[in-house]
Amino acid sequence: MSKCEQCIVRQFSSLKALTKDELIKMADCKTSYTIKKGEPIFEEGETVNGVYCVKEGVCKMTKLSDNGKDQIVKLAKSGELLGQRSMISDEAANLSAIALEDMQVCFIPKSEIMGFFNQNNQFSMNMMKTICGDLKDADDHMVDMAQKNVKQRLAETLIYLEENFGINEDKTLKLQLSREELAGIIGTATESCIRLLSEFNKSGIIELAGKKIILKDKAKLKRV
Repeated sequence: MSKCEQCIVRQFSSLKALTKDELIKMADCKTSYTIKKGEPIFEEGETVNGVYCVKEGVCKMTKLSDNGKDQIVKLAKSGELLGQRSMISDEAANLSAIALEDMQVCFIPKSEIMGFFNQNNQFSMNMMKTICGDLKDADDHMVDMAQKNVKQRLAETLIYLEENFGINEDKTLKLQLSREELAGIIGTATESCIRLLSEFNKSGIIELAGKKIILKDKAKLKRV
């Protein structure tokens, strides 16, 4: 069993405020899982009795809309905690978390987290700040959806994917999303997303290498 105090990813979340004793306590009660690409960590409407810490990999946080399509609300990567809001509000999960690649996650039960929450002021402050940050991002996302057109949202998303998840040696975006997933982020039909990508490709802003995408002219993309 891996020791929590030796785990680098805890430095990226509220867990960085925990003391050595608390980390040892956490290591004793956590469960580690391997989640395969395409599998859910948890699903919308499920009761999540604790939080998941993403050790490796990326997942999409999705909400099922009335028309049966998945709207992607957020992409969560290594170091992030999942399920903290529903755990604190005592509600079922508002979103589903689905692995976009093979993942390593650790589950920490609610009883343990709430113990830290009550005893460690810095930890509870950190967690509140994270939740506030998520709410701010959700507000920004809502305004983007209302005020920016699909083309602008696609350009913004492609830049976001490069800046947050990096590129491979061949310059392609490291996080490879399907056309359907890209459409799910920008809130449009898959066909429209494909059409816009080929438009960007024709004008030399991006290059399509099979399913992969290379950002050729980031300055132009930012102007869009």
